[in-house]
Amino acid sequence: MSLPPPPVARVRAHTRRIVVEGYRREDGLLELDASLTDVKDADYPLASGVRKAGEPVHLMHVRITIDWEFNILDAQASSEWVPYPGGCDTIGPKYAQLKGLNLVRGFRRTVGEMFEGVGGCSHITELLFSLPTAAIQTFASFRRETDDEVGKPFQLDRCQALETSTETVRRYYPRWYRPGDGASD
Repeated sequence: MSLPPPPVARVRAHTRRIVVEGYRREDGLLELDASLTDVKDADYPLASGVRKAGEPVHLMHVRITIDWEFNILDAQASSEWVPYPGGCDTIGPKYAQLKGLNLVRGFRRTVGEMFEGVGGCSHITELLFSLPTAAIQTFASFRRETDDEVGKPFQLDRCQALETSTETVRRYYPRWYRPGDGASD
């Protein structure tokens, strides 16, 4: 269902795009390439100079390599367009600290703590928050979602629609349906 039309006329001022692409490498590992782009629809004055309409204010990139258990084996970050050249674009190497983290076990909380405030770039850190669900979707490309041989489907009990006590689970995943309070294995 789409949003309803806006109740009053409006003019767009800003666009943020977050894109995450998932890849399977020849060696069997997976990679996620992510980017965040901020663009203004009018010339935008910055302390470092005017950014012309349509030119990115921010364009950040992240690449992580993960195994089939969602462990981060490698991480790279870079900043292509920044509001403060020579400052913003120097933080990328710090994001190598992501190595060893797991995307589905406390990732967002840990990343928030590791790179909060001046410990990181707020835009790169925000971009990282998109990676866990993008990784799950990438994995889903290679597994049938109803494949019972690997145990309870990953997505069950991870959102309100797929709580194991819901009608949705009873209908689409009857083996895993549990009447009552849900969240059971």
